[in-house]
Amino acid sequence: MAFIDYYKILGLDKSASKSDIKKAYRKLARKYHPDLNPNDKEAELQFKKVNEANEVLSNDENRKKYDKYGENWQHGEAYEQAHQQQRQANQQRQYQGGSSFEGFGDGEYSDFFESMFGGGFAGRGGNTRFRGQDFNAQLQLNLRDVYTTEKRVLTVNGKNIRLTIPAGVTNGQIIKIKGKGGPGVNGGPHGDLLIEFNIINNTEFKRDEGNLYKTVNLDLYKAVLGGDVTIDTFDGKVKLNLKPLTQNGTQVKLKGKGFPKYKKDGQFGDLFITYTIELPQKLSDKEKELFEELAKLQ
Repeated sequence: MAFIDYYKILGLDKSASKSDIKKAYRKLARKYHPDLNPNDKEAELQFKKVNEANEVLSNDENRKKYDKYGENWQHGEAYEQAHQQQRQANQQRQYQGGSSFEGFGDGEYSDFFESMFGGGFAGRGGNTRFRGQDFNAQLQLNLRDVYTTEKRVLTVNGKNIRLTIPAGVTNGQIIKIKGKGGPGVNGGPHGDLLIEFNIINNTEFKRDEGNLYKTVNLDLYKAVLGGDVTIDTFDGKVKLNLKPLTQNGTQVKLKGKGFPKYKKDGQFGDLFITYTIELPQKLSDKEKELFEELAKLQ
């Protein structure tokens, strides 16, 4: 079983920090993503390797095992247990006057490892079963894509997976699809598929969980005199009544006009509108004269 250098795949060395690993993974995942490289088998292979490398190195415990056991890090503890059991069996046989098992000396760990995880290890009680490797994937969506529940088909390692994306998922959120990871060893269960969402906000709204925030500009005359003002919300327009003498920075809340709450059907956050007063850029002589009269009245 050929050794896979996960550090090399991400363009890093063993001293890389968690931040370095995250940045390298995101850069390469975007570069080789199947959606950006349709029908490109080499890009698909590289995407798979990048995901596999990140799955191992981004987790402190997994990374520790990988540094010690190489690509068979998932079964390192099982190897240690099997080796310990064998040493105990050897000691027992020697104590009883028998001979030790052959072929597993301290200098032959790698051969034992290969037979155990490359071709499968058959113990006296039968084959040892191991759970398959988890797969990591990243899905990039626009903010408007997650305003409603959507169905998508993802291609992971050449397999199409139907996915329902609930409305309200957040940037960086990870969901798990059970049993859609790598195959198990010796009949063990499949691993899981972990999907991280990268939500791009290309709207005029700022999102904070279920709440939305927006700045609305008002001209000076509207702010002073008041009146009706039409506001764009995330899903349409609403008409608001503006009070006379509205001050710069005034904030109003539109209840239930925010973003849907994740897996809370029919529940929405609020929309907060902040008014910004815009002064005139230019005044006519008559306007200037009227402002001067107003100033005298003050």
